[in-house]
Amino acid sequence: MSGAAGWQELRGGWTLLVACAVGVGLSAIALPFYAIGPLTRPIEADLGWARADIQLAILFSSGLGALTAPVTGWMIDSFGARVVALPSIIGVSLGLLIASSATTLTIFYLGFAASAILGAGTNPVLWSRVVSGSFEKARGAALGLALVGTALVALLLPSFIVVLVEYGGWRFALRGAALLPVALALPLVWLWLRTDPNNAAGGDSARNLTGLSLGEALRSYRFWVLSLSILLGYLAISGTLTNLVPALIDRGIEAQAAAAFAGAIGIAMIPGRILVGFVVDRIWAPGVATVVLLLPAAASYILRDATDPTTLLIACALLGLAAGAELDLLAFLTARYFGLAHYSKIYALAYAALATGSATAPFLFATVHDRTGSYDASFMVAAGFFAIAALLMPLLGRYPKFEQDTEGPVGGTR
Repeated sequence: MSGAAGWQELRGGWTLLVACAVGVGLSAIALPFYAIGPLTRPIEADLGWARADIQLAILFSSGLGALTAPVTGWMIDSFGARVVALPSIIGVSLGLLIASSATTLTIFYLGFAASAILGAGTNPVLWSRVVSGSFEKARGAALGLALVGTALVALLLPSFIVVLVEYGGWRFALRGAALLPVALALPLVWLWLRTDPNNAAGGDSARNLTGLSLGEALRSYRFWVLSLSILLGYLAISGTLTNLVPALIDRGIEAQAAAAFAGAIGIAMIPGRILVGFVVDRIWAPGVATVVLLLPAAASYILRDATDPTTLLIACALLGLAAGAELDLLAFLTARYFGLAHYSKIYALAYAALATGSATAPFLFATVHDRTGSYDASFMVAAGFFAIAALLMPLLGRYPKFEQDTEGPVGGTR
């Protein structure tokens, strides 16, 4: 971040950052993802469904989120961020309300699928595009601050769900979660996500955008290295986070305490997002990413059999650092390595890798539990995935310089 100019950008755009933070936190990706963990055991007890079948719902939300991401990127460029975001926020709520009335797995999955499709415009493709296009000197910091919304949801939602379950059951809890997007995100986005009429994306003003075309990005080895690293990292983090609460309850930890440990991940996500955002404005981002991803590798190894509260808190905090940084890093690295000229389309495809991992991992982790009676093997696999994802990041190399790029490399060079 470039000193006073960066701080001035952040002060001038704080309302936009708040709108984006709430929007991404209550998106079709984040809200179902952080709700499913504390809902798993109550649904299992009520309807007798297997845990793997319950967690498979995330495949329909995050998985369809991956499929709709390229379309969302095109819609943002064509119609503007605000036009896409507002109806999508309502769509998230409608889908989860359908899921809350389910008596069969088909209806349950249909609700999560509807949330993903109708709420496609709430996913990080939109929020990161707005922020990347609206901030230049403090882009990393702005992304960290905007995307901190998912950290707040990770911190608060598990305990919120547990309280609602105890009061009125899992259906009541899911309906309570479903109301959050229209109650909180919709008014803030309506008021503060304003679009420059000369720029459909909602940022960039009159700047001449530079960067690779979608085809050029797909022919670059960097795109595939970045996508593979993000895929592995999100397989690990998604499988771990959604199954952490039931895993801890299986070890004899009470539901509220298990939710509190999950909340510790959310607490760590907040400084993780903000700190990493500020650091990558100054230091070579792939190096930062390598360190960030190695820490949760150690945490996953610890979690395979930990029961000591202090040990669990440390492990959850390390996981939170990764969960709090990877989404920001994907957005920042996409802008730095491929430019902003076709950012929405390129980011959407890279994000599809993230969403694929987020969609499949909860089901895979729960399947391992159903077959072995333990999550130990899953936590070990997660540790390996984190380590490989970390070692891939340095392969991205130096930041490129694009033709007519007068901004220069943000965050230094390798």
